[in-house]
Amino acid sequence: MYWLELSGEEDAFAAHEAESAAAGVELLAPGIARAGAAGPAVERLAYTRAAHEAIGRTDADVDAAVALLEAAGTDREGTVAVRARDVRGSSGVSTSDAERALGQALVDRGFEVDLDDPDHTLRALFAAGRRPDHDAVAGADGGEASVAALGWVAREGRRDFAPKPTDRPFFQPGSMAPADARAYANLAGAAPGRRLLDPMCGTGGLLVEAGLVGAAAVGTDAQAKMVRGTRRNLREYVGGPDDPEWHVGRGDATALPLRDDAVDGVAFDAPYGRQSKIATHDLADLVAGALAETARVAPQAVLVADRDWRSEARGAGWRVDATFERRVHRSLTRHVLTLTRE
Repeated sequence: MYWLELSGEEDAFAAHEAESAAAGVELLAPGIARAGAAGPAVERLAYTRAAHEAIGRTDADVDAAVALLEAAGTDREGTVAVRARDVRGSSGVSTSDAERALGQALVDRGFEVDLDDPDHTLRALFAAGRRPDHDAVAGADGGEASVAALGWVAREGRRDFAPKPTDRPFFQPGSMAPADARAYANLAGAAPGRRLLDPMCGTGGLLVEAGLVGAAAVGTDAQAKMVRGTRRNLREYVGGPDDPEWHVGRGDATALPLRDDAVDGVAFDAPYGRQSKIATHDLADLVAGALAETARVAPQAVLVADRDWRSEARGAGWRVDATFERRVHRSLTRHVLTLTRE
C-alpha cells in the first residue's frame, strides 16, 4: 500500500488524476490518498507530489504517530531522515516536534540519521478536516478526517512541465497553465506508447505536456496560425521537425482526417464565449460535432470548457465518468468532463 501526497487545493480532482497512474486510489484526508499500487507513472502526475510506501496510519497526533512507528517492523538498512508535513496547516501539529520524536524512535532502533543524503526518508503527513464530497472519487464522502500517515518515500513527482505559456516561443492570451494541461493529458491516457489527440490544439499546451510524458502527440486546429505556433512549441520542448512522435496539421474538429480508433485518447479545451464563431460553425455545433468525431477516433476523452457540455457528450456517444468545476479566476471556472465511449 502507498500513501499519495496530493498537491493543489482540489483533492477530489487530484485523486481522480492519480487514478490514471495508480491503482485503488481512495481519498483519506485533506491532501492524502492511499493506493494499492503506485508505479513509475506516478512521477508524471501534475497534482501528486509523491508516493510513500505505507508503514501505517493513525490519528493526527505526534504521540500516536511515534507509537505507530515503534510498533511497526522494518527491513531497511542504512541512514534515515524524517520529513514531516502539516498539510495546509490543517492539523496544528508541530512538524519540528514530529520530526524530532520520530527521528528519535528510529535512532532507538539503531538507525543513523543523515539529513543531507539519507538512504531512506520517512515521510510523516498530518492532516485534519473535511474531505470533499464527490461521487466519482472513492473516499470523497464529505466526512471528517484526522490522519497521520507514515511511509518511506518511494516515488517523487518530476514536475517536468513546460515553462509557463508566456515564456514559450508561441503564446496567445488564455493559454492553459502547464500543470493543468499535464493533468488533463494524463486523464486522457497520455503515456509512453500511447497516442493523444487534441483536435482544437490552439498553442499546443496539451500536446506539449502529452509529449513530455512520452505520448505521441497529434493535433489539429482550424487556424493556420495556431498550427504553426503549436509546431514551434513542440519543436522547442518535445522534438525536432522530423520527430515521428508528433504530428500537427490544419483541420476541422467536426470532420477529423483520421480513421476510426486512430488514437488512444483525446483532450481538448473548447472555445469559450457564447458568441464564439469558428469557421462555419457556431459554438454548440462545433462542440457537439467535435464530441461525435472524437468518439469515432478514440475510446476516452477529456473535455475542458467554460460550461457544462454533458448533454452534448452523451448525445455524441460518450459516458460521463466524472465532472469537475475548477475555478481559474474570478471570471472563469473551467468545467472538466472525463469521458469513456459507450
